[in-house]
Amino acid sequence: MNQQALKHISACVFDAYGTLFDVSSVARGAQDALGERWQALSELWRTKQLQYTWLRGLGGYHADFWQVTGDALDFAMGTLGIEDDALRARLMDLYLSIAAYPEVPAMLAELKSRGIKLAILSNGTPQMLAAAVANSGIAEYFDAVLSVEEVGVFKPHPSVYGMAPQRLMVNKEQICFLSSNGWDAFAAKAFGFRVLWCNRFGQMPERLPGTPDGEITDLAMLPARLAR
Repeated sequence: MNQQALKHISACVFDAYGTLFDVSSVARGAQDALGERWQALSELWRTKQLQYTWLRGLGGYHADFWQVTGDALDFAMGTLGIEDDALRARLMDLYLSIAAYPEVPAMLAELKSRGIKLAILSNGTPQMLAAAVANSGIAEYFDAVLSVEEVGVFKPHPSVYGMAPQRLMVNKEQICFLSSNGWDAFAAKAFGFRVLWCNRFGQMPERLPGTPDGEITDLAMLPARLAR
């Protein structure tokens, strides 16, 4: 992938879960109850959560991300033989106080100081995103927090990506999209965004249309990748 600085960027649009917010922090927050099973639960929960968004989109039976997250948690807990209604409720509540990655606030402040428009574009419901942003103390930086609920279908449907240029009033070619999910980064590039894949976990590139413009390993690297 090209590692040169991206030019003529007017806005940065971020995926939320796994990109700005640490999904593993949710199950880790209940490690006292889960013990060594917290990581297995976290990984299965996240995998099933994404699968359900894709399957619901393909099948045409949308449900919001809160329901999908709960359904995926039920699957993960059942698979691991965990029957505990109080723990389930606790884990769902922890999703509302999900932690941002440590580098996020300073990175957003730097981009904001340059006059770059900032937005979130996420599968999350408006309520979930509002809680996550408020908990991390980063609400002041965003010009828009966009939920797929506005279009009624999950990523990677093109109508989701189309919300960003419309709301921010910039051409899609002037938007740098950031996601830690390879499938999301490739789909956003195929839509027409400039894309930096935040490959936090050393994943292999997807075999899909839309190769991202570049790759970073955390969001602290982003400001240096945007030409002033």
